[in-house]
Amino acid sequence: MSTEINDPAVAAFVDAVNSGDRDAFFAALTPDATMSDDGSDRDLTSWVDKEIFTANGRLDVDSVASDGRSLTASYTNATWGSMRTRWTFFVSDGKVSRFETGQA
Repeated sequence: MSTEINDPAVAAFVDAVNSGDRDAFFAALTPDATMSDDGSDRDLTSWVDKEIFTANGRLDVDSVASDGRSLTASYTNATWGSMRTRWTFFVSDGKVSRFETGQA
């Protein structure tokens, strides 16, 4: 497996997380995007503000599946520290319409 993200929408998502750029993050999503964490649907805006942007979240990609829309990463934030996570992305019209994350 590679660590190169070959899906532009997923790459934009990861870049926005790692740069702490909330505007770029939401620009990478469809207006009606949804998400889940450990199998439970969450309010996307509340979750990303709490888990990413106010907690200095960072994704260090360990591997990317061949479709470019599934990855395993070390996710680190100020709240939880570092953990191995899985991420699956659904893309529509060049933007992320849903992402699912959880511990790997």
